[in-house]
Amino acid sequence: ERAYDMIQPTEKAIKTLMQHHPRAFRDTLAVSVRKIGLWTLFIGLLAWCLYDFNFSPERIWVGLQRLGRFFSFMFPPHLWETWTDWAEVFTALGETVAMAFLGTVLGLIFAFPVSFLGAKNITRIFWLRHSARRGYDIIRAFETLILALIFIRAFGLGPLAGILAIAISEIGTFGKLFSEALENTSKRPVEGVVASGGSRFQAILFGIMPQVLPVHLSIILYNFESNVRSSTILGIVGAGGIGFMLSDRISGLFWDQVWTIIFLIIAMVYIVDYLSGLIRTRLIGKVDLAK
Repeated sequence: ERAYDMIQPTEKAIKTLMQHHPRAFRDTLAVSVRKIGLWTLFIGLLAWCLYDFNFSPERIWVGLQRLGRFFSFMFPPHLWETWTDWAEVFTALGETVAMAFLGTVLGLIFAFPVSFLGAKNITRIFWLRHSARRGYDIIRAFETLILALIFIRAFGLGPLAGILAIAISEIGTFGKLFSEALENTSKRPVEGVVASGGSRFQAILFGIMPQVLPVHLSIILYNFESNVRSSTILGIVGAGGIGFMLSDRISGLFWDQVWTIIFLIIAMVYIVDYLSGLIRTRLIGKVDLAK
């Protein structure tokens, strides 16, 4: 029985060993010192951040009181009485969705061919593949909001700056995600096409693309949903859309209208997410059946 416990120790045997040899089940001195040091560093960094940012219970309490007053100004929400006022709001919502759509499509058009340069299984030239990947990283290093501020200076206020900011940002995002999806495909379909006498282009077209199309579609739809939310923020800095209207109402202290606009933004994002989910399910299902 003791030999069996040594090969396959039971809970009782483990407890017995822990009682007779407690030091064998403790951390070594080096491990204990490392754990204490890491926890001390973490707690010290957290405490320094709270102190440096003036994070105090009094400040939080005062801020919550002010926030409560702002919420009291928002109720009851404002309801516009004329169709002209409602049309202005719906036009701004449509402008936000259109901004996200155009920015996503433009980014996709440029990113799709470039993504093949960053895939290891397609581009064998190291310096070309490495340059493409570093290009994705450089583009993604610029936040969409920063790009919008730059393009507003160049092209003026309006949706054009937001569309260009989203498009440039999406080139880096799509390029990286698409190239990673291309690298994670199976080699067997490609080998089958080559064995049948297909060219390298045909191997990519018929061996790799059917595998990555569902992944690419999910990435595109998800990024479009994310860009709808980003378009609202871009509007606040002057890129048009519902965000610009929201910023205008906040500046004018029309808090009841602010709450109505926020509710409409939430409804718009929910509808876009719901429709995107339906499209994703239907098209990916068709692709799977086609396989």
